[in-house]
Amino acid sequence: MVKHVILWTLKEEYSEQEKMNIKKGIKEGLEGLAGKIPGMVDIKVNIEGLASSNADLMLDSTFESEKALKGYAVHPEHLAVADGKVRPYTATRTCLN
Repeated sequence: MVKHVILWTLKEEYSEQEKMNIKKGIKEGLEGLAGKIPGMVDIKVNIEGLASSNADLMLDSTFESEKALKGYAVHPEHLAVADGKVRPYTATRTCLN
């Protein structure tokens, strides 16, 4: 099993309401990939961190293998979510596999 965790910080230009809507869209998009990506075991997005958090949201996903994770990275449905719902709105990304 391979764990894939990402923390994102949204761009500062958005209001708190806009940020919540963006986070909900990212959560729906990424969690909507469940069952569509070969080798993906689990995927969850946390959009409600504590006030002490220094990131806006977290992806917590698990894959059967490193090969499955690499397949996810280039899968067209994942790329559609990443390009449409994540990358346009995020300022920073931190990843640990």
